[in-house]
Amino acid sequence: MAKVKLEYGRYYHIYNRGNNRENLFHGPRHYRYFLQLYAKYIPPVADTFAYCLLPNHFHFGLRTRTEEEQEVFFDRNRDLESDPLFMLRHPSRAFNNFFIAYARSFNNETKRTGALFESPFERTLVDNQQYLLRLITYIHHNPQTHGFVNDFRDWPWTSYGAMLSSGATKIERDEVLDWFNGRSHFTDAHATEQDEKTIAPLLMEDWF
Repeated sequence: MAKVKLEYGRYYHIYNRGNNRENLFHGPRHYRYFLQLYAKYIPPVADTFAYCLLPNHFHFGLRTRTEEEQEVFFDRNRDLESDPLFMLRHPSRAFNNFFIAYARSFNNETKRTGALFESPFERTLVDNQQYLLRLITYIHHNPQTHGFVNDFRDWPWTSYGAMLSSGATKIERDEVLDWFNGRSHFTDAHATEQDEKTIAPLLMEDWF
């Protein structure tokens, strides 16, 4: 089955796991470094609405920027000394560079060799808002779904806490909360037990 292509200006569910189901993260420093690299490589090409990192896989809900939006982002964030000219970046290339950078560091530290991630990485097109809202709650519930915690709110490596915080965040918090009609409706949507029928298209237990 052909992979969905990443295109400019579209919503996607991006997910992947460790090669041969190996762990991608061995401790807090790995989770933090992964997010630091994500913040370096991905914001120029995409807005992120939700994420979850688990020991051997991860999820992101995002929208790729249009070509024009990439240029606007560049103009707002560029360092004139180091980045004098705008260069369009394809989102697939940005993700590949991100994964390569993390894998190189992880392999060097853990003395392993070979591919760290399954390739190509998985992606699903999100083509309506109802699906998008279900995806966000699904992503945040993942630690509980896979039995890492009894309550998904206790897992530190998701964007759920950032949504409830007033601190700085790389997540498009205001936009997400607007979709849910405010913070209280956001928490209510997450507190409601997920209906297996409505989230069936998102379930990938066999894949994990």
